[in-house]
Amino acid sequence: MSLAVSRIGRRRLLSMTGAAAAAAALGACSGPEREEQPPAEPVGQADIDRALTTPTTITFWTWVPDVQKEVALFKKKYPAITVTVVNAGQGLDAYTKLRTALKAGTGAPDVAQIEFQYIPTFSLTNSLVDLRPYGAEATREKFVDWTWGQVTGPKGEILAYPQDTGPMGMLYRADLFDRHGIEVPATWNDFAAAARKLHAADPGVYLTNIAANEPAAWHGLMWQAGSKAYTVNGTELGLAVDDEAARKVADYWGGLAREKLISTDPDFTDTWYQGLNSGKYATWLTAAWGSVFLTGSAKATAGKWRAAPLPQWDPARPVAGNWGGSTSAVITGTKNPIAAAKFAEFLNTDHEVTKLFTTAQNFFPATKALLADPAFTGAENAFFGGQRVNELFAGISGTVDVGWQWPPFLDQASKDWTETAGKALTGGGDVAAAIGAWQERLTAYAEDQGFTVVE
Repeated sequence: MSLAVSRIGRRRLLSMTGAAAAAAALGACSGPEREEQPPAEPVGQADIDRALTTPTTITFWTWVPDVQKEVALFKKKYPAITVTVVNAGQGLDAYTKLRTALKAGTGAPDVAQIEFQYIPTFSLTNSLVDLRPYGAEATREKFVDWTWGQVTGPKGEILAYPQDTGPMGMLYRADLFDRHGIEVPATWNDFAAAARKLHAADPGVYLTNIAANEPAAWHGLMWQAGSKAYTVNGTELGLAVDDEAARKVADYWGGLAREKLISTDPDFTDTWYQGLNSGKYATWLTAAWGSVFLTGSAKATAGKWRAAPLPQWDPARPVAGNWGGSTSAVITGTKNPIAAAKFAEFLNTDHEVTKLFTTAQNFFPATKALLADPAFTGAENAFFGGQRVNELFAGISGTVDVGWQWPPFLDQASKDWTETAGKALTGGGDVAAAIGAWQERLTAYAEDQGFTVVE
């Protein structure tokens, strides 16, 4: 497995599956820990030019391997600015270190890589610099629409620049589909019918695996279904993880699990890897990064896979969810906000840099320019039988629902999902009832942390 592929898998595993010690790791979210600051005045071009030509050192915390290649391109354009790259760890380790430094008032970086789903956590404590005064608004059209919503605060603040994304699709075993006469399902009803047909023909094969330890993928399926599980406005929180769309998802997958038409193996485990390689799973409902992940983790199946959009609830309105992705944010307290902001902007808008991320680190891009670049979209993927997988996921990216928000305590939400819905999936229980219990647990947690919950 290549370093980039290994990093992708481990990062998703560490930061998206949840962890029992999450609340302790990030600290209680009982309200802002810093005084809210009024919007800063726009910074003039003369001040920007001065800052970028004055010898300055800024610190960048990231888990990206070999990112010095991208940083070197910034240094080439702005030789006065030195960027010290620090690998602060992955997932909870990185966020714990950042939170600790912020609380201590010393040692925090100027710029940090933060995943989309953690932006609300750090926004709540006023730990992220509003980038509007540094010209961020002018870059809006460079990014896929839904990603901009992910980095915009409740008062219009621009809290980070999107870097990579994970629009969700379906990777499937074309050989198994052909062998059993299964058409690529266009709808979730088609998918359920195919699951019954496949498992009846070969009880050792499941159309897919819905991991009972993977709240990140579940959130992506809720996202696709149109759930508005979280609506954040400071310490006022709209909480509805059991809304109509979420119940639809729960009823659907709970039903297939009870019929034993899908497996519920925990993902990123030895059993799961063996299942990918042995043909136990005929599909993997995953993100764009999953296509790269497979090339390293399921080498024996090269040439047998293809990619398609997720099946749809309403085929007349194609829509997708997202699983994964990260941003570059400027951290409150930086002594060099202009240099830091312009570094974050350059890292995520310069075409040469963003293209390098797709080749050196196998990121799936957030910029419209790259998603329309024939050099990127036209690449034929031998692992997928020569299919233009990037082109497919570029199209899917444009269908991701723009309305999804994350809670300011994602780790607690993930932990509680695993202990309610995840357990129900594994045990063949009532998943719809389980997400009701998830709602109750999260409501109690949020209120205990000082949030006003609106259901």
